[in-house]
Amino acid sequence: MKNSRRLDRLGRGIFARNDLRKETYRCLSLRNSSASLLDLSLGSTDLLPPPLVIEAITNGFLSSGSSAYCLQAGTRPFREAASAWVQRRFGVNVDPDQEVLLLVGSQEGTAHLPLAILNSGETGLILDPSYPSHRGGLVLADARIEKLMLRPEKNWEPDIKSLSKSKWDQLRLIIFGYPHNPTAQVGGQNLLDEMMQCALKHQVVVAHDNPYVDLALEGEAPCLLKCKGWRELGIEFFSFSKAWSMGGFRMGFAIGAAPVLEALRGVKSVVDFNQSLALQAGGIAALEKASDWPLTILEIYRERRDRVVESLINLGWRMPTPSMAMYIWLPLPTWAKVKGWTDEDFAAALLNQTGVALTPGSGFGRGGKNWLRLALVRPVDDLEAAVARIVPWWHEHS
Repeated sequence: MKNSRRLDRLGRGIFARNDLRKETYRCLSLRNSSASLLDLSLGSTDLLPPPLVIEAITNGFLSSGSSAYCLQAGTRPFREAASAWVQRRFGVNVDPDQEVLLLVGSQEGTAHLPLAILNSGETGLILDPSYPSHRGGLVLADARIEKLMLRPEKNWEPDIKSLSKSKWDQLRLIIFGYPHNPTAQVGGQNLLDEMMQCALKHQVVVAHDNPYVDLALEGEAPCLLKCKGWRELGIEFFSFSKAWSMGGFRMGFAIGAAPVLEALRGVKSVVDFNQSLALQAGGIAALEKASDWPLTILEIYRERRDRVVESLINLGWRMPTPSMAMYIWLPLPTWAKVKGWTDEDFAAALLNQTGVALTPGSGFGRGGKNWLRLALVRPVDDLEAAVARIVPWWHEHS
């Protein structure tokens, strides 16, 4: 059987490649009594959701109707809770019927949106590096992809002014995302304001992927809903995966311009129904009763960041200080470049010889080449154990 050209163009994603490497290591470690895997490659936290969220989901599963299909009308209680959260969190009033849409995680939204608003061959813009679903959704929509490169000397912020008028004239969609994954930089509201105003001028839809809005360690996270004109051509994606540690429940939502949301809803209507009412009850509980929960886990991530950064700097590994929780963005060490290693080579050797799994930065785009992402998703003791494994390996090879 031949795959579609879209699938071939999509390629095997970085997380799938990582998963294969980790499974190979697990098998070898069991066979050879090697060190157990310390997986710092995926942003899947060890932290638990708020207890009241688990209670709401558990009670929901025991209620009648929780196992039935849930159509759009059935999501109204959730959409009302999301609308009220937005008003409290950002001071913005949104219409729960026209401007709120439940999603199976923000990744689902960013991946499906291009199918809703782009014709084959039309152009979408992404940041490079960026989260894989941003490129993936454009590939699945058979779109042309324009990239706005991010560079360390610019603190991983895009140069919006570098986009020429001819480039703007080609664009129909921009996918943005700050706080930024993978570089762990919060960014600024001014960037988003500038992008939204340029997009309005050229009639381009702006999609802002914002699952880390409540996980800024330094500064204040930007928000598209604070930009003038979002109700014309904007859509913002939020998630429960990070701030409420609910990644496996696959819960997210979009707030946006009514026509953009209606288009995305049209794609969803042929792809999926909605999550169980029980899971929606958990999301409602998070928004209504645990809206301050992110503040508690933020301090946990701050300690993890500070301890790991200090340990790696003492080792001789220089890096930008993350201003966003969950990740550290690490440059490929000079000695590894001298050996001719790529970031993929480095990650593979580190995993095979120490059992510590990181994500190669090139999996997030060409702009991530020669960088690696470390996820702060284990307790401090485990993170320090990972560093303790890296130290002798580093000295052996450097």
